[in-house]
Amino acid sequence: MTPHNPLAALSDHLATLAAAGAARAVSVQGREGRGFSGILWQEGLVVTAAEPLERDDDITVTLPDGRRVQATLAGRDTGTDVALLKLETGPVAPLEPAPPESLALGRLALAVGRGEAGPIAAMGVAAFVGGAWRSMRGGSLERRLVFDLRLSALAEGGPLLDDAGRLIGMAVFGPRRRPLAIPAETIARVVEVLRTRGRVARGYLGLAMQPVRTGATRGLIVLGVDPGSPAAQAGVLLGDVLLAMDGQPLAGVREMLGRLDPDSVGRPITLEVQRAGQALSLALVVGERPAASRQRQGDPAAPRDDDPAAARGDDPAAPRNGDPAAPRGGDPAAPRGGDPAAPRGDDPAAPRNGDPAAPRSGDPAAPRQAG
Repeated sequence: MTPHNPLAALSDHLATLAAAGAARAVSVQGREGRGFSGILWQEGLVVTAAEPLERDDDITVTLPDGRRVQATLAGRDTGTDVALLKLETGPVAPLEPAPPESLALGRLALAVGRGEAGPIAAMGVAAFVGGAWRSMRGGSLERRLVFDLRLSALAEGGPLLDDAGRLIGMAVFGPRRRPLAIPAETIARVVEVLRTRGRVARGYLGLAMQPVRTGATRGLIVLGVDPGSPAAQAGVLLGDVLLAMDGQPLAGVREMLGRLDPDSVGRPITLEVQRAGQALSLALVVGERPAASRQRQGDPAAPRDDDPAAARGDDPAAPRNGDPAAPRGGDPAAPRGGDPAAPRGDDPAAPRNGDPAAPRSGDPAAPRQAG
């Protein structure tokens, strides 16, 4: 009788999980030509990472059966890093979501993706499991899930499975290239909104600002005001220091973005402002953030949906505004554009474009947009 080999049993089980994940993992290629992965969500729909895609991209998807099909971007939410693609897939059996209580610190997880040469996989463990949190871009996520595994850039956007082959979420990069998962329940919620509206509403004031401290006073100094925005209509001026919103102190851009969530749209608020040594209270109504294509026309200080200062902030130990030393790119040493908190590249030490400390238009003093 052959003695039981636990390592062989584990290897066989991982191979089975990888095959199941590969049957739901697709390869996505946009205009820039860099490949990454996606998840066959249901018939006609693929979920992938939002950061690399723009609405006018020429998107090609390679399905598990090898077919290459054109896809259209149905919607994207930079706050949760979820993008939804529409395409002809044929029948799809969705992956079963992993119950939230099934994932604990140290449990095994398998990231599966697809490159041009075929499926790829990486095993690791849950390095941090936390509760609900809000990204620096204002996105609400049901759980904070960080993993210790070597995630290939090609596998970003692909499924992350638990030891039973159930979907934990979508594998993406966080600050310092720490792999994390956008939880399956977050994806399901955002997909329903993107299917009907094409985007998730975010609160919008129309300000570019950055943190400032004068003596014991901390706040956000206004470096740009979008013409016609709620802030402009309320009388906010360049050089104003925002101290509080509805009585709650404002100490950072992340805090401001967190308050401009979807529920804030249409809500009256009061900003406490310091102007030339005088205290003022300004009333305004939070607007809905314009689409990125509208925001980028003209004024370089106009707030943007994909603001590099609004990094995901998912690693509990990571800096608030992302890691300035962590660029990205297809080349491990090369940077690339987009979310400063979402590194791309196969080398764990590789940086990405879009340094969170980088200016908007080349000026080192250029403002960080908040909303």
